[in-house]
Amino acid sequence: MPLNIPFDNTYAGLPEGFFSSQNPTPVKAPSLIAFNKDLANLLGFDGGDIDEMAQTFAGNVIPANAAPLAQLYAGHQFGNYNPQLGDGRAVLMGEVVGTDGVRRDIHLKGSGPTPYSRNGDGRAWLGPVLREYVVSEAMHALGIPTTRALAAVQTGEPVFREAAFPGAVLTRVARSHLRVGTFQVFAHRGQLKNLQTLTDYAIQRHYPDATGPMDLLRAVCAAQAKLIAVWMSVGFIHGVMNTDNCSISGETIDYGPCAFMDAYAERRVFSSIDRGSRYAFGNQPDIAVWNMAQLATSLLQLATDKEAAVEEATAIVHAMPAQLEAEWLKRFGAKIGIADASPADHAMIEDLLRMMEKDGSDYTNTFAALRTDTARDQFTDRDSFDAWAVSWRARLTQEKEPTATMTVANPVIIPRNHRIEEMIQAAVTDDLAPFKRLNTALATPFETTDNNLHRAPTVSEIVPATFCGT
Repeated sequence: MPLNIPFDNTYAGLPEGFFSSQNPTPVKAPSLIAFNKDLANLLGFDGGDIDEMAQTFAGNVIPANAAPLAQLYAGHQFGNYNPQLGDGRAVLMGEVVGTDGVRRDIHLKGSGPTPYSRNGDGRAWLGPVLREYVVSEAMHALGIPTTRALAAVQTGEPVFREAAFPGAVLTRVARSHLRVGTFQVFAHRGQLKNLQTLTDYAIQRHYPDATGPMDLLRAVCAAQAKLIAVWMSVGFIHGVMNTDNCSISGETIDYGPCAFMDAYAERRVFSSIDRGSRYAFGNQPDIAVWNMAQLATSLLQLATDKEAAVEEATAIVHAMPAQLEAEWLKRFGAKIGIADASPADHAMIEDLLRMMEKDGSDYTNTFAALRTDTARDQFTDRDSFDAWAVSWRARLTQEKEPTATMTVANPVIIPRNHRIEEMIQAAVTDDLAPFKRLNTALATPFETTDNNLHRAPTVSEIVPATFCGT
């Protein structure tokens, strides 16, 4: 029997050109790897027995009132426009309104081919599924807007990439899967009726106070500015900030070759496909602005007074760097104990980051050590740190609770790349203990006591590149 999931679908009621109705492709022998009970409770349903959950989250059994579909979208990939992408290996099963009153999508990733697969097999292998499960839940625990993981299932079938790997399906949950690329596909095709319908739908679902396309643009820019700043505050590098991976809701979406920095470097890149460093750590604010400019270009198609609309959209996008700077200062000020940082504090923060980069200091551990005033131990050039710390400690005398401010801003554990790789390698051999251990530790990132997991990698453990796994 399928699970009793309280679906209440709206996207499936949009015109047929928005999607293709598509059931998941059944798999041979699904087995449940993980089920997120807390998230299920938030969504308003209980889990069933293990076999029932495995069958449902593999896509073998369709729950009542589900409306499976593959969404259409386009997008700029590494700056190059692709006119039709879409859910090539995923199916939106439907939506639920949670116990908190928030509407969310339930989405199967790795569920088989769709009309948008572009000759792909529509499947996912176990490694990327576990990576997204662990990292997305870790991001949630860090307080970062993100899609979440509801379940992971092994399919009992191999997936062929550079070799044969065990197949898997991830069930992810998002406030929606509307992307900048969803707007682009209709704007590029000149399908203005669909573009207007999409704009009205996005406003109603995410930004009900917005009064039209430019208000929507303004709201999405603000959400993206907050998101990018908090990404950077924990050393997160998305790796594929294409417009089809840019969520209108302001959530982190599509954890492909994502990574967290160990030693700080502004130009750090991990994604194996980012050969030009377009999406390097320090480039992420500029790319967010670029993505919003593409959204603006799409929304301008709806304007009746083009000249006035261009002027307004230009002002909105041009205001975004200042928004990003303000959000960055807020986040990084808190990381050094300043609850309400001012522009005068910017140089102090930048000086610390420059010292960290020069010294090769671990990003997470250095900021975490500020909480206990032991950060000098993270440096080989301790004289430089001591000189910096004189001004820092003097500045903290103006703060009421600097330690408390740092405690909630600086995690002591992140999903380190070498631990993710160890987890994946173990899971391929049917050892899920590292997966469970990571999930447990990362659920309390500001207070974990698992010292081995917060340790920076040794030279031999460093993971120099990450891969999409598609």
